[in-house]
Amino acid sequence: MAESDFQREPLIYAVESLRIYFQDRADVYVSGNMFVYYEEGNPKAVVVPDVFVVIGTPSHDRPSYKLWQEPKGPDFVLEITFRSTYSEDQGAKRGIYALLGVSEYWQYDPTGDYLQPVLQGLQLADRNYWPLPAKRPPDGGLLMHSAVLGLDLRVDDGGLRFYDPATNQKLRSHSEAEWACHHAELARRTAETARQAAEQAIREAALARQAAEARAEHEAAQRRALEARLAEFRNLLDTSSFR
Repeated sequence: MAESDFQREPLIYAVESLRIYFQDRADVYVSGNMFVYYEEGNPKAVVVPDVFVVIGTPSHDRPSYKLWQEPKGPDFVLEITFRSTYSEDQGAKRGIYALLGVSEYWQYDPTGDYLQPVLQGLQLADRNYWPLPAKRPPDGGLLMHSAVLGLDLRVDDGGLRFYDPATNQKLRSHSEAEWACHHAELARRTAETARQAAEQAIREAALARQAAEARAEHEAAQRRALEARLAEFRNLLDTSSFR
C-alpha cells in the first residue's frame, strides 16, 4: 500500500529513533514496513507491521522476517492507522499479532480521523489484548508507557514521540540528531567567539590600563622634576637675597 506523508513521517521517526536508542543492544532488532512471515511454506501467511521491535534476536539487516528462522517473534508492534485501514488494524492484524504472541500492540492515528484517543496501546494477557492506561499531562497531550521498550510514548502538537522516562529526554531520529548536533556546534562556536572577544577586550583593557599608568607615571616624573627645579630656583633666590 502506498504511504502518505501522515504515515511515512511517524513511521520513519519511530524506526530511526528506536534503532538509535537500542543501537548498543546486539539482541534487539528494530524494523518497519517489512514482511513478517509466520508459517513456513505458506507465503500468504504474512503480515506487514509499520514498526516492530524484537527483544532477544540478533540485530542485523534482513530482507524479511521469518519466524521459523528466528529465535522469536515481535514483542512490540506499532501501526500508523487510518480510517481506511481500520478494519485490518482492528481485526485481522490484531488477531494475528495476538496469535504470534506480540506483547504490546499499539495504534496511532496521526490525522485523528477515527481513533480517540489518537494513540492506543494494548497489552496481551490470556491471548487477548487489554488497553494500557493513558495519562493527560498538565501541559496537554497524551502520555502512555511501554513496559516492553521501557519508554514513554507521548503525543503533543509535534505528533508521536518516544521519551526515556529516566532522563525525560526525547528520542531523536537521524535528521533530528544531526540538527541537534548542528545547533550544538553552532552554539559552541558562538560561545567560543564570544569568549575570544571577551578575552581580547580584557587584553585591550589591560593594555589601556598599562598605557594610562605609564602616562600617569611619566606625568608624575615630569611634575617631580619641575618641582625639583622650582625648589632649586627658590633656593637660588633665597641665597641671592642674603648677598
